[in-house]
This record gives sequence, structure tokens and C-alpha cells, in this order.
Amino acid sequence: MSDLRGLSLRQLRALAATVELGSVSAAARQLYVTPPAISIQLKLLAKIAGAEIVQRTPTGFEPTDVGRELLTAANEIDRLLGRFQDRIAALKAGATGLVSLGVVSTGKYFAPAIVAAFQRAEPGIVVKLSIGNRSEIIKGLEQHEFDLLIMGRPPEHVEVMREILGDHPHILIAPPDHPLANQPGLGPEDLAQQTFLAREEGSGTRMLMARFIDRMGGRSYKVVEMGTNETIKQAVMAGLGIAIISAHTCASELAQGKLIALQVGGLPIVRQWYLIHRIDRELSHAARRFQSFVANNKPALLPR
Repeated sequence: MSDLRGLSLRQLRALAATVELGSVSAAARQLYVTPPAISIQLKLLAKIAGAEIVQRTPTGFEPTDVGRELLTAANEIDRLLGRFQDRIAALKAGATGLVSLGVVSTGKYFAPAIVAAFQRAEPGIVVKLSIGNRSEIIKGLEQHEFDLLIMGRPPEHVEVMREILGDHPHILIAPPDHPLANQPGLGPEDLAQQTFLAREEGSGTRMLMARFIDRMGGRSYKVVEMGTNETIKQAVMAGLGIAIISAHTCASELAQGKLIALQVGGLPIVRQWYLIHRIDRELSHAARRFQSFVANNKPALLPR
């Protein structure tokens, strides 16, 4: 096998387009070159790899095992180039650094305020804030897309450094006119006929709800799945059910009396918010400044 450092972005993009679109001619149209040019790039890449990289099937071109490895490398290179482009743009705009921050969706209720406070203290540093569900944020962590992340339970399959940001309480919410409102010491029997509104399978809140129900004796409750915390809050206010949810997602509605927290034994469940980063990732100066800011100000960064 030749030295892989001799391969080019043009060759990798020819491979990616051919596999994605299923034909050399379609790849050529997408990349604004001729089909022979695509064929040449594929042959050169196969020569460098020392093995076949694609195989023709009845439905088009499929990557070989070697081809799949090259596509993985191509995706990683594209991600790195995207991050480099962001950093260059920030520097051109006069910034002294860029921090890529990933936040799970529950954190969207306070993360923008953290970013705003940091940028008042460090106006030269740009923070690129990305918010997604737990699986999306963990995927970004796996693929080195973020310098730092704010999330609840850190993943176990990626080695990370973690720093506690603060308490993360979860409560059982209901509309203020709910029959169980203001009743102390509610238990499993009181909740037996209730409908629980919940996030999708795999979300941190859904897993927490499942553990809570197990602790309540493992009863079978009616569960209706909803896609976002906002939808759940609106549904609870409309009387469609009750929900275990992060208190930080509904602080405003609780303060305004639009929602109440039911007084159930074992609640609130208090977890932790963490600021994390990969152990194998060396933080930039800008990321270290953000990390230091959070460490020095964390008592005031979360909703009360």
C-alpha cells in the first residue's frame, strides 16, 4: 500500500459522491466534473489504498471494507475543515478565539444566558452554541465536534473530564386545577389513573421517569410520548396528563402559576449538570477561558 498521505480531498469527495449517489455520472454532475474525471480519481485512490474501494451492485456502487474506512476518514476531515472554517471566520471578524459548545435540549433554558454572561466578560471570544437531544449531543462528542458540553449524565463509553455545574432537580408537573394539586405525600395509588407525558425513548428525562416508576413499585402507567419539552409543558397545561420534567425547563411557568409541582414522595429527584470534555482533546485557550468562567461563576449560572 502506498503512503495514504498522498491521497487528496478531490479523491475522497469523488468516492463519497459515487457511493452516495450510486453512479459515476451522478457524482460527476454533483461535483461539476466529467465522468472520466471521477473514474480517474477513484482509480488513483484505489491505487493509494492498495485495494478495491468500491464494488458495483444491481443498485449502484457500494463501498468495500477499505472504502468504508476511507469514507469515515473523509467525514472526519470534513468535520475538521468545518471547525477550521468557523475559527478562521471568527478570527477574521476580530475574535481572539472560538469555543464550540454542545448542550442537551433541556439546557436551552439557561445555556444562552451562560454564553451571554461569558461574552460580556470575554468579548473577544466567540461561542458557537449547538443544542440537540441527548443522542445528538453524544454523537457530536464521539465525533469531536465540540470543545465542551453541558449535559446531565455523562456517557460511559467515552472517556471525559467532568466538572459539576450545579443541581438539576426533576419534578412532577400538573396544571394548577389538577385534582391532586396541593395534596401532600402522594404515592403510587394516587397516580395509578394518571397519564404520564414523556420524551422519546433514550432521552435522559425518559430514563429518569422509568426509574422513578420502578421505585414506585413498577406499576404500569399510561405513557404518551411527545417530541419536546415545550410540547409536554403545553400538553400538561391543557390537561392531557402529568409529566416528570426538569424544573429548569418550567421555572417560568411555575413562577407564573401556569404549572404546579405535585407533592409526591421521592421527588424532586436531584441529579447534576456537568461541564464535560473529552480526555483525549486538548482544550484551546478560548475553551479553557470558558471552563474557568463557569468554574468561578457556577453558583449563579443556573435557574433558582
